[in-house]
Amino acid sequence: MNALRQRADLGGAAAPPRVRVVIAKPGLDGHDRGAKVIARALRDAGHEVIYTGLHQTPEQIVATVIAEDAPVLGLSVLSGAHLTIVERVIELLAREEASDVRLLVGGIIPDADVRALEAMGVAAVFTPGADIRRIVETVDAISADRTDVQEAAC
Repeated sequence: MNALRQRADLGGAAAPPRVRVVIAKPGLDGHDRGAKVIARALRDAGHEVIYTGLHQTPEQIVATVIAEDAPVLGLSVLSGAHLTIVERVIELLAREEASDVRLLVGGIIPDADVRALEAMGVAAVFTPGADIRRIVETVDAISADRTDVQEAAC
């Protein structure tokens, strides 16, 4: 947030509009520290973040995205089930006519699977050690690309 303030104070480019982001932990994976760190970083950058909690099914996740009218969905998957889960989430989003939701995936993901996820339509994949600023910048870029984004209430 300080970087945004400094940019505004220095007359830099206007900050991109902020979006509502759903952060979800699908499946049996019970490790959510990383998801909470990302959720907080996005919130601190001005995005509205909805964290679904642990052990969500793809159906529950997509229902939350639809209910919250969120244009961005971040999935944190450490269980190794990322390909199956992402495929199901994409299928459900399409069924709900929400294929325009931008999907970000984070977790322990082999390089070959990163390419597979991107081929499925995932906007970005973040593996262990990813720079949190880069994740925020990615969501900022998605925000800037959208024409139907409203500023978050202060």
